[in-house]
Amino acid sequence: MLRSWAVPRGLPDNPSDNRLAIAVADHHLDHLTYEDADKSIADIGTWEEHDRTERRMLFTLHGRAGRRRYALIRTGEGWLLHLTKEQPSDERS
Repeated sequence: MLRSWAVPRGLPDNPSDNRLAIAVADHHLDHLTYEDADKSIADIGTWEEHDRTERRMLFTLHGRAGRRRYALIRTGEGWLLHLTKEQPSDERS
């Protein structure tokens, strides 16, 4: 199963601009290859988890626009998606 969140206003592009992240129903693994008209609005790529606690998950998305590091933060009412100040280098390993 794939744990999923909707980010209605899109991914944040500035560390001072947190975005609401809404937990949605989990997806089956075959969703990774599913294509339709709406797939164009979703980022295509992989993610890499770096650290996880009960209230925060730190990860890097490897997508069309390159690599970006985010934190998914649990608040009292839900989740926020935060672009971290520290970003991965452009070098590929």
